[in-house]
Amino acid sequence: MAGTSVGRAVEQIRQMMRSQELLPGQPLRQEALAERLGVSRVPVREALKALEAEGVVRHQPNVGYTVARLSAEELRQAYLMRGALESLVLRELPRLSTAQVIELSELNDQIAQAAEEVDVLRMTELNHDFHFVIFRASGLQLIVDEIERIWKMTEAYRSVYLYDDAARRRIVREHRQLIGALRRGQTEKAVTIMDSHRDATPAQLAPTLGAGLPLPG
Repeated sequence: MAGTSVGRAVEQIRQMMRSQELLPGQPLRQEALAERLGVSRVPVREALKALEAEGVVRHQPNVGYTVARLSAEELRQAYLMRGALESLVLRELPRLSTAQVIELSELNDQIAQAAEEVDVLRMTELNHDFHFVIFRASGLQLIVDEIERIWKMTEAYRSVYLYDDAARRRIVREHRQLIGALRRGQTEKAVTIMDSHRDATPAQLAPTLGAGLPLPG
């Protein structure tokens, strides 16, 4: 039961970050979170420890937990790691089955609907699912697990990116291009599309982070 409570608290805190109820750099008060989530402080404390291990929150003795705030350079390095690992996975990917292509197309249709409704929380979740259908098809589970760790660490920044209308349209369009390349077995084209797709987030946010400004919401 305790493990279930902790897992639920982890996911609820993660959703608060996706929806920008909790922002990078914001202090996390255990008592307030426990009240907000309707649980005791014990699962909240364990959830924060789990999120700290993922790099999603940070802890300072005598200060407490805060939502991780990445500098422009840290974000750049995180995306460099993503680029290296995701390109490797794509190049090891077998040709997708018809069922996998249909699944990706259906997910992107749902992403397009969420984009139209400006449902950033839903779009963030579906975008994750879309990409990891592709990555997990490689069978390189250790590498995919590391990609997921980096995704979790940078998720708040992708959520900010998704508040831009042009960015939402671009994501749906590039997903369609990626599906087409994967369906035809065009590996290098898929890598090129994914590189451009991925790099848009740090490129858009770097000026704000570099100037030390708060992220737009």
